[in-house]
Amino acid sequence: MTAAGPDPRPGERSRDGGDGALLVRLAWAGALVTCATSITNALTGDRDAYALSAAPNLVLFTLGCGAFLWAFAVAVERSRTEAIGVGGLFFLSGCAPASVQRSMLGALAVQATVPVVVAMIRPFTAFAVLAPMWALGLAGLWGARHGTFPPRTDAEGAGADPPGARGSHDAPD
Repeated sequence: MTAAGPDPRPGERSRDGGDGALLVRLAWAGALVTCATSITNALTGDRDAYALSAAPNLVLFTLGCGAFLWAFAVAVERSRTEAIGVGGLFFLSGCAPASVQRSMLGALAVQATVPVVVAMIRPFTAFAVLAPMWALGLAGLWGARHGTFPPRTDAEGAGADPPGARGSHDAPD
């Protein structure tokens, strides 16, 4: 729950008016950019083109890191009241409709597989192997903003350490 109201759920509109479809489209757009630059490099073998293709892949990596951190920040806030796991957050396991999970993980798989295969053929194209951070970050952002997670229980560590417990911040007597 945020100050603006309940967190968005799959199929519902979020505070920004979206339902997460934009994140899915962006993940696939990044996968297509990565594939296009990787395959072009593999086919041409032009070393000057390698440098040009490094730029969009580095941009995707950098933006993906930003999306990853944004997803983590949103998830930390939601974790106060909901039990959020890494598998659910970044791999959408159990928190997203199957179609969304398949699409986001499909984009991640394509964005990871094609550059690795191309880099095995043309090693100077290896910058593209950084790009899957884009799809992973966007999947995490989808999970953090739109995923459905069970409520957190007290047994899951919502409370503080008991007084005198190891690691407690109580002052010594």
